[in-house]
Amino acid sequence: MTMSTNRPGAQPRVHEGYFPVPGAQLYFREIGNGPPLVVLHGGPDFNHNYLLPDLDRLASAFRLIYYDQRGRGKSSPHVAPETVTIESEVDDIDRLRQCFGLDKIAILGHSWGSLVALEYATCHPDRVTHLILLNTAPVSHADLLRFRAERKASDAPGLAKMRAISDAPEYAEGDIEIEAEYYRAHFGKALRRPDQLETVVRRLRSHFKPEDIVKARAIEGRLYAQTWLSREYDLLVRLRNLCLPTLIIHGDHDLIPLECARNVAEAMSGSRLVVLSDCGHFAYLEQPAAVLDAIVAFLPQC
Repeated sequence: MTMSTNRPGAQPRVHEGYFPVPGAQLYFREIGNGPPLVVLHGGPDFNHNYLLPDLDRLASAFRLIYYDQRGRGKSSPHVAPETVTIESEVDDIDRLRQCFGLDKIAILGHSWGSLVALEYATCHPDRVTHLILLNTAPVSHADLLRFRAERKASDAPGLAKMRAISDAPEYAEGDIEIEAEYYRAHFGKALRRPDQLETVVRRLRSHFKPEDIVKARAIEGRLYAQTWLSREYDLLVRLRNLCLPTLIIHGDHDLIPLECARNVAEAMSGSRLVVLSDCGHFAYLEQPAAVLDAIVAFLPQC
């Protein structure tokens, strides 16, 4: 595992490097000196960069370990999309755990990252201490349909604009500015403040070239086919056998219906649902103090 160190002024020390997985090297970024907390980004075609610097507030209390999932962001080189599966996503988390010498891990997943966190926890419940699901994505095919129906009812113009943009040849080629327009439409009603929308959009592809975007989309399609798009996919059934301390944080204006988060909370014994008011899909950016307070109160500090 390679590692470099950076000391930007008075900020906490940042370690960056790569850890090995079969067929690839995955980029990680580590900050803070408290109990370890592994962070899983969403997308699934993004990387961890869109979470920064806001989620780094947690570095005051925890040792945050971010990484770019296989084939995305700085973990893109030498990865073929067909090698990425939901099983390889789970295996990569466990290899990170081993590389950092951790017997057990606490995991924070944002959006799609929450689904991956739950997949890992259901496969390896003895290796997880706590789960934090921040603006969780749907975790069943039925809840995907619920999300799609509510989105169609609440934002038909945004969906129409996304379809029009995605038909452009420049979009298919991974043009970064065209894709920025796509995500302005996609997340147009996902944040309560317009200025924060632009903040998110500009962070999404900071470490991507057009060819990386095309690859990440192919990976996204494969992961969707293995989970959401399968009529049999229902992680909620497996969650009923999972007993782990779990904090679920959701915005009252999240583009993912609150009912999806409630379904996860109801399926999991030992879970707690916190609903933030006047908050959309990026709670760490929109309500940073409330997110920090909830997580600090939830996770043990030693």
